[in-house]
Amino acid sequence: MSIRTILVDDEPLAIQGLELRLAAHDDVEIIAKCQNGREAISAIKTHKPDLVFLDIQMPGFDGFSVVQGLMDVEPPLFVFVTAYSDHAIRAFEAQATDYLMKPVEEARLADTLDRVRQRLSERQSAGEAEKLKEVLAEHAPQAAADMADGGGDPVNASRFEKMINIKDRGQIFRVDVDTIERIDAAGDYMCIYTGDNTLILRETMKDLEKRLDPRRFQRIHRSTIVNLDLVKQVKPHTNGECFLVLDSGASVKVSRSYRDVVARFVH
Repeated sequence: MSIRTILVDDEPLAIQGLELRLAAHDDVEIIAKCQNGREAISAIKTHKPDLVFLDIQMPGFDGFSVVQGLMDVEPPLFVFVTAYSDHAIRAFEAQATDYLMKPVEEARLADTLDRVRQRLSERQSAGEAEKLKEVLAEHAPQAAADMADGGGDPVNASRFEKMINIKDRGQIFRVDVDTIERIDAAGDYMCIYTGDNTLILRETMKDLEKRLDPRRFQRIHRSTIVNLDLVKQVKPHTNGECFLVLDSGASVKVSRSYRDVVARFVH
């Protein structure tokens, strides 16, 4: 299966260089090239790519604005490409799968594409699982209930971690999981928000979920986990979606695929 890809950069030579490096990867299909943010939004909504290589520094409409302009559609995977390393944390906060520095190194690009392939595979598996749940709910409701209950096995809270060690910016932080408000995924990196701090942990969301008590930490989006104990308001939105307002005042969207999480707030 090909990875349908769009390249976005206001420098034609940068697009050309990235295109040459991507040519070594047979499963990458470049379907469009854009030179500014507005072109990118239009092309992404039209072509619905799997992956977008997105320059951050563009005049008028930068890479972060492109991501914000796609909030009303199911977004592709993003890899930010830039000459400035100080955008790294913000890139991960914007749900980037990875972050590449110019000029892009071939080995680093290969690592990024491996992450992309893994994320696309996980997304496909999640989609297939969701379809299975929908079919079961319609034709075998008891089986669907058993699947949702995980077979009826009680959750053993003692096996979940109380403290998580995070190595970030050359330091090791010991984070009390009770203080974690939300977690955003960016490929193999997790942005951990504790209300007054943001730390980056190199770990997949799948592995991190195994370390946290699912009765408190729930995924509300394919790339977001929240601490349900720190939710103070539920705000309905359009198309069956809603927003959770957290203690810090941050507002996070619950996608339709995870709307059952909200049900526990509206007994």
